[in-house]
Amino acid sequence: MEDYNISRGKHFYTIGLSYKKADAEIRGHFSLDETGKKNLLEQAKAEGIDGLIVTSTCNRTEIYGFAQHPFQLIKLLCEHTHGTVEEFEKVAYVYKNKDAISHMFRVGTGLDSQILGDFEIISQIKSAFNNSKDIGVSNPFLERLINSVIQASKRIKNETDISSGATSVSFASVQYILKNYENPADQNILLFGTGKIGRNTCENLVKHTKNHHITLINRTKDKAERIAGKFDLTVKDYADLQAEIRQADILIVATGAQNPTITKELVYNKKDLLILDLSIPKNVSDEVADLPGVSIIHLDDLSQITDETLERRKAAIPKAKEIIHEMEADFNSWLETRKFAPTIKALKKKLRAMKDAEVDFQRKKIQDFNDRQAEVLGDRIIQKIMNQFANHLKGDSNSTDESLELIQKVFQLEEPIKR
Repeated sequence: MEDYNISRGKHFYTIGLSYKKADAEIRGHFSLDETGKKNLLEQAKAEGIDGLIVTSTCNRTEIYGFAQHPFQLIKLLCEHTHGTVEEFEKVAYVYKNKDAISHMFRVGTGLDSQILGDFEIISQIKSAFNNSKDIGVSNPFLERLINSVIQASKRIKNETDISSGATSVSFASVQYILKNYENPADQNILLFGTGKIGRNTCENLVKHTKNHHITLINRTKDKAERIAGKFDLTVKDYADLQAEIRQADILIVATGAQNPTITKELVYNKKDLLILDLSIPKNVSDEVADLPGVSIIHLDDLSQITDETLERRKAAIPKAKEIIHEMEADFNSWLETRKFAPTIKALKKKLRAMKDAEVDFQRKKIQDFNDRQAEVLGDRIIQKIMNQFANHLKGDSNSTDESLELIQKVFQLEEPIKR
């Protein structure tokens, strides 16, 4: 997109990996916590990369940004995660320019989510942009693009049924319990981790299982107590984790740590234990699955659950795509105006210089010359000429480059400087 004068980088790229080709373990290798994202953005700034955001969720890790070559962005990702370039190349995707723009629209509107219509991603994209803005690696292109995606997301949510019903990772975990336990209200449930996913899971558990034998544990106890207070649930200290696991029928892990929080040494189950791991990277060590009576279900398994809600959402896909097409076309139209804006600006400057020279010449020849009228008349004629050129360029996108070249040649304009 070097013709658009919007960034030091030549092209706009999306590089990343998602649940589609990368399993939970590989996604964990490339996941970034808040500190990791901040460090990546700081390095990008130091390397002169702008127009960049980074997102890392349980389903995907992506970098959107301008670069001379996508490897600049891939290198940034690998340097700030545990992933390698070789791993990345096996499961990754790279989109360029308008394909990268289209990808952001699909992701931001929930069409590319592991659970169709999950709108949590748009808030994560907003947050990612705010982080970039704070560090100083955003630009007008990125701001306009993200605002367009936000508007598309709002319209799809309001104008279609693609977000109808409760279908999220947290709800899917509760669905799993409902389908696999004849009396879910009688099970001892331990929820470890009360961040955003943990909170949502807790609310769904109380609402749909009618179970009040739910115990919450969080490293920071007061966070668990705030949630427990809403539902009259039990809170235990982090030091009691092993003992509580021993009493549990179901353990839900939503800790979101970079390393396993549930290890083989913690689990001494005296009865069958179901563990639902809702974290990326996996927060339950693989060796826990070797213990007798223990079964582990990861969020990738939960996301395969389909029901009437998902079928209803699928029916809304065509309408959602129409909205995306419309919003994307508006954005690309704006982008085209950015392409010829420098030439239009240079032309206006040239016409004003011609007007000023002619006014000076006529002022010397004509007695009682009216400067004010001459200025008004000249400016109005220039504006009409500018409108004609602008309308032509907007309406004839197939030959925009040729038209710009002709304008520059006829009016002997200096070629716009590209940053």
